[in-house]
Amino acid sequence: MKQNWRPGTMIYPLPAVIVSCGSFEGESNLITVAWTGTICSDPAMCYISVRPERHSYGLIKESMEFTINLTTEAMARSTDWIGVRSGRDHDKWKETGLTKCEGVGVGCPCIGESPISIECRVKSIMSLGTHDMFIAEVVNVLADERYIDPSTGAFDLESAKLISYSHGRYYTLGDEIGHFGWSVKKKKSNQTK
Repeated sequence: MKQNWRPGTMIYPLPAVIVSCGSFEGESNLITVAWTGTICSDPAMCYISVRPERHSYGLIKESMEFTINLTTEAMARSTDWIGVRSGRDHDKWKETGLTKCEGVGVGCPCIGESPISIECRVKSIMSLGTHDMFIAEVVNVLADERYIDPSTGAFDLESAKLISYSHGRYYTLGDEIGHFGWSVKKKKSNQTK
């Protein structure tokens, strides 16, 4: 039997990402975000939701750009620290030791340690209550060559040991249990002709 609960955001797990914003040469900041996701594949679009009182909110609204940096097990402590400290009071780049790299398709920096950095340009902002949603088009993706198989050219994101966020806790991802379409894939016949 299921209990009735008041409406809430119980869609878990979510990716735990660090969003970089601002200017590479000027003021920039990092903010941990779990309210993020894909909204369209062509054109490639995604979103982040940020509280208007956050320091990064103004930087994103001013530049209309941000970069979503996927996080790894090795980045977990920095991911949490960035989420509980304000850029008004801390230089998060300096205090976490994360590498500030110049963006390619946007003016804001990306994180060198991130296996994937998704550069985004804001198309619209929706005021939704506690958070505003920045709907953005992906203008470029930076992929860390350490995760590219030199023999196939395939990107092995699983080897990056990505982390997720679930109801106030961080987790590593578990074992693969299948792949897209595996439930309907026909088994190969062992018969010889």
